[in-house]
Amino acid sequence: MLDHLGIQARDIPSSSTFYDTVLAPLGARRLMQFGDVIGYGVDRPDFWLSPTTSPGDARESHIAFAAPDRAAVHAFHDAAVEAGAEVLHAPRLWPEYHPTYYGAFVRDPDGNNVEAVCHAPE
Repeated sequence: MLDHLGIQARDIPSSSTFYDTVLAPLGARRLMQFGDVIGYGVDRPDFWLSPTTSPGDARESHIAFAAPDRAAVHAFHDAAVEAGAEVLHAPRLWPEYHPTYYGAFVRDPDGNNVEAVCHAPE
């Protein structure tokens, strides 16, 4: 349903370092950059990071990135921990969502809830 998603960050260098680190285990990387606007993806940019331009407090977003397998969910989690992210939920099954929903949740530097999820059976 979505073609691409963009979020804003207060500190682009900190946030881009975070996303460079945690998206790599999922096979994504920086594909485009226009000044402080960065596009991440596998074969085309579908996740964008740009500077905050609106006044007031930011609201938390929830962003779930697809992982090809459970090992990639663990690698995402480990990369996030190494980058100093707050862990919201370590990798595990979430049977309340569906029997093979396997995910890990962390906070990015702006407080967003960032997830890696695999829907495949073991």
